[in-house]
Amino acid sequence: MSTNPSTLAQRVTGWLGRSPEEAVAAAEVAALRSDRFRLEREPEWKRLDAIVTRIEKGRMRRISDEDLLALPALYRTVASSLSIARETSLDRATIAYLEGLAQRAWFIVYGPRATLGGWLRRFLGGGWGASVRALGIDILIALAMMVTGTVVGWLLVSSNPDWYYALVPAGDGDPRVPGASREVLMKSLFGNQNEPALAVFASYLFNNNAQVSIMAYALGFAFGVPSVLLLVHNTALLGALLWLYHGQGLTFELIGWLSVHGTTELFAILLAGASGIHIGRAMAFPGQASVLDAAAAAGRRTAQVMAGVVFMLIVAAVLEAFARQLLDATAPRLIVGAAMLIFWIGYLFVWRRGRTTGSAEGDGA
Repeated sequence: MSTNPSTLAQRVTGWLGRSPEEAVAAAEVAALRSDRFRLEREPEWKRLDAIVTRIEKGRMRRISDEDLLALPALYRTVASSLSIARETSLDRATIAYLEGLAQRAWFIVYGPRATLGGWLRRFLGGGWGASVRALGIDILIALAMMVTGTVVGWLLVSSNPDWYYALVPAGDGDPRVPGASREVLMKSLFGNQNEPALAVFASYLFNNNAQVSIMAYALGFAFGVPSVLLLVHNTALLGALLWLYHGQGLTFELIGWLSVHGTTELFAILLAGASGIHIGRAMAFPGQASVLDAAAAAGRRTAQVMAGVVFMLIVAAVLEAFARQLLDATAPRLIVGAAMLIFWIGYLFVWRRGRTTGSAEGDGA
């Protein structure tokens, strides 16, 4: 990592307009200063490099207690050396070496220590539920918006059936339209699980709900307004469907058809919308923090919730693909849907697990 005087001479000549002799002399002084700086600190750099290399290779047993205790101090020494090297414009090789070493050491000293398995155990062992409970009022707001959207969808299509086509995507030849007979609507719910029309519609519902969940969370930074609108718009589709089947006395049957996967899927949308509202509310009322800091803190609190939302959507997709196809009667569909709803409520809101849950709730509050 020593400096080439002739290279420095060319730089000095170009920068300062000196003669070649003066440039060479200045380069030799700069090289001497760089070499002295490196020689004075190089033993500590090499010691840190050796410690980090052993840790990266998983050779923890070969590291002495003295080296482990000295690791934070050695990292700070390298970080200070890097700052000095940059300020004094030392040679690029030294700076590049220090940058790489400081970055590697940072991950050892300050980087995440949890493995994927450890994180998953904490996540499923109470961390997810604690994060959900920390949202508190945001979940109630999201639930109110979803109920409002369902009511709005019902009222719109009841006042003007043409609204149905704007709210519910109807494919070519889809019989689920205003004016359909009871027999036609009944056939769409029972005995024809393998027909393409039903599969396409079920696929649309899952894809739509997954997109709504992601967008409701991602757009929370706009003070939560898009999240609220998405919740209302998405559940307006549900209201329109309920109106259509209610007109033929099939409300109970439709709820059973939807409940198999719907209790999980709608629960996921509820949590995603609450997460977006939480971020928007934090930005609108940041308290003593800046708006960006408040949004960042809210984002960290809701990230674990959204990881759970993705898991719930996967579970809903499995239920939609298999359970609903196997169950061709309203009663068993309702039993499965109710069981899933009770499970999610119990797991996320009732079940606690010791210190992990408590600490997570404290972080999310």
